[in-house]
Amino acid sequence: MSDSGIDLRSYVPEEEVRARGRALREATPVAARDREAASPDRPEVLAFLKDAHANRLPHLVPLRVGRMLSGPFSFFRGAAGLMAADLHRGPVSGLTAQICGDAHAANFGLFGTPQGEIVMDINDFDESVPGPWEWDLERLAASLVLAGRESGVDADGCRAAARDAARTYRLEIDQLARMHFLQAWTALPDESVLGTAKADDLLDNFKKAAKKARKNTSAKVAAKWTQLDDHETGIRKHRFVSDPPVLTGVEDRVAEAVIDGLQRYADTLRDSRANLLARFAVSDIAFRVVGTGSVGLHSYVALLHGNDGEVLVLQLKQSIPSALTPYLPVPPVPHEGERIVRAAGLVQAQSDILLGWTSVELADPHDGALEELPFLVRQFRNFKGSIDPAELSGDDLDDYGRLAGALLARAHSRSLDPRLTAGYLDGDERFDDAIAAFAVRYADRTEQDHAQLVAAVDAGQLTAELPAD
Repeated sequence: MSDSGIDLRSYVPEEEVRARGRALREATPVAARDREAASPDRPEVLAFLKDAHANRLPHLVPLRVGRMLSGPFSFFRGAAGLMAADLHRGPVSGLTAQICGDAHAANFGLFGTPQGEIVMDINDFDESVPGPWEWDLERLAASLVLAGRESGVDADGCRAAARDAARTYRLEIDQLARMHFLQAWTALPDESVLGTAKADDLLDNFKKAAKKARKNTSAKVAAKWTQLDDHETGIRKHRFVSDPPVLTGVEDRVAEAVIDGLQRYADTLRDSRANLLARFAVSDIAFRVVGTGSVGLHSYVALLHGNDGEVLVLQLKQSIPSALTPYLPVPPVPHEGERIVRAAGLVQAQSDILLGWTSVELADPHDGALEELPFLVRQFRNFKGSIDPAELSGDDLDDYGRLAGALLARAHSRSLDPRLTAGYLDGDERFDDAIAAFAVRYADRTEQDHAQLVAAVDAGQLTAELPAD
């Protein structure tokens, strides 16, 4: 007897699985998604930010506030926990997937596979936990409305993008439910996904972003951010050039701690990939600020050198508990970096071959005590690119919504049987309208939250460091 929980003696036909999904509609109709945006027990904006900043590096908190201050879409990107506080009282189907947790429109990006193909998929798993699949779709839809408003798309265009994201999600789930299992599992979200999602108007954007991604290598990072220094041993090595506040040097003790962490990280890789890593040596370590939600956490870039001038840049990013954890019955995890890596493996069609985790001993910024902090490790910007949803016209935003909806459906189907979800949705177009209505309402709520942040900064309740032009 196996204790894996998998039964390979019984096959459940598609229609029977779909029927289980349809039965869930009695308790939670799809139209129930059209509801008020804010939960009555949501925290106040300033209280939410105070909690979110409690364990971050104090000197970087004003920079995080400044980035969230730049507009409602930027605020939204740093407020996954606030939206979770609103969603957790809402209706759910009862079907659980490994969700991204922060599936806003800018968290879909391009990257390279080990075979050199450029694909597009969800690319951020800091908040990933098992949870209601609807949460990801509602966050995506609301973000499309906010991105559209930022780029000047009219109200009808913003709503259409949100509705089409939901509609394409529903249609793609139904298609995946009908496909051969292996065919659905191995399908890569490459350029062909644009046709599947009827997002052909984005073809030029995709090709432009893919061309840029192919040039986005460790060598390019080294050429832009480093210089050759004469090392005391007589060996010339590349060193990072400080560019505060985004890129800064670190003390020798911190650099040694990070290198120790990198050596331990090798144990989380497959043996062949650990052997690959072992052929490199570290040239330099620097601190680099990233993103919006992650500003204020420890984040380092490691410059490694190999054969004949070869360089490899790795990112070590501090991993903290998902902002969704207080609102979902998520069991404790042994290591937050491991949680993120395993989530990426569950959701992405292809993952970075050097994706792993480690711990680094660093000083607490408040009392100076040394503590082991969990980190995610991955290649930095290697063949990575993006299509900025906040720069798209109305027609292109609509296409982007369809593309992201299809990608999200594929992502969820890797952990949740799409036959169940397809049965629950059951071809019901009222679902699309309900998601769109909620998305517009939640975008309005976010604009109000952002206005509260602006007022707090103007009143001197919070300090903001505005990004450089």
